[in-house]
Amino acid sequence: MLISSLAPLMGLFLFGLIIGSFLNVVIYRLPLQMRRAWGETDLPEMNIAWPASHCPSCQTPLRWWHNLPLISWLTLKGHCGFCAADIPLRYPLIELSAGLLAVLLVAQLGWGWTSFAWVAWSWVLLTLLMIDWQEYLLPDVLTLPLLWAGLILHWLTGSNLEFDQAFLGAILGYLSLWSLYWLFKLLTGREGMGFGDFKLLAALGAWLGAPALLPIIMLSALSGLLLALLIKLKKQWQNQPLAFGPHLILAALAVKLGGWPLMEALQLGDWLRLTGWAF
Repeated sequence: MLISSLAPLMGLFLFGLIIGSFLNVVIYRLPLQMRRAWGETDLPEMNIAWPASHCPSCQTPLRWWHNLPLISWLTLKGHCGFCAADIPLRYPLIELSAGLLAVLLVAQLGWGWTSFAWVAWSWVLLTLLMIDWQEYLLPDVLTLPLLWAGLILHWLTGSNLEFDQAFLGAILGYLSLWSLYWLFKLLTGREGMGFGDFKLLAALGAWLGAPALLPIIMLSALSGLLLALLIKLKKQWQNQPLAFGPHLILAALAVKLGGWPLMEALQLGDWLRLTGWAF
């Protein structure tokens, strides 16, 4: 009985691993494609579908079993099967994360197409997290459809209150960081964040509603501060920029998966009740 009840979730987990393998392709290729379009002609010409999967080091096309999620990395012991170049640990971790996010969200929300919309939301966020972490980019081709998808989802499936909160969340999400950007620039003459962060927070507001913006901003600011302090303590600070998008994304995932128990633990339950959080 237990096995039969767990079987659908196991199937979903395996499907998530496959999607995670595809996300790895997007994470690697989309920034290269964008940079080439911006004039870096020394980069290889490619898109998401072409050329076929190959080793970035030796350019050898991969065999079919090299693309098996998790299994191929474990079988090859983290090295290319042709040139023995290291395969970064992030590849299997992204595949594993995609599978786990799918299982956690469906276990929380139940089976249904709305739940799968939230699963797709988490996969897009995972992609954006890794691209911003590695390249300091939040591509419009991902953030803007995510924003519209959130509004459309709540328009089709939510109550009037849910749609109102989603619509207001998109507006306030953009304006809050936009205002902070210009205030910081007026005071210091420097840019504190990129415009992609505005669009990302607008998309998060569209999915989670305006009241959720406060815990998202609080958690992301805290995690960003902790990371900066850790880097400074290790004496690795080189005045390099720190991507803020990953912190926003991790905070949004924490709010969605943690729900009311997490909000109560953060002493934000009263705020969400006062604002009538509908999610």
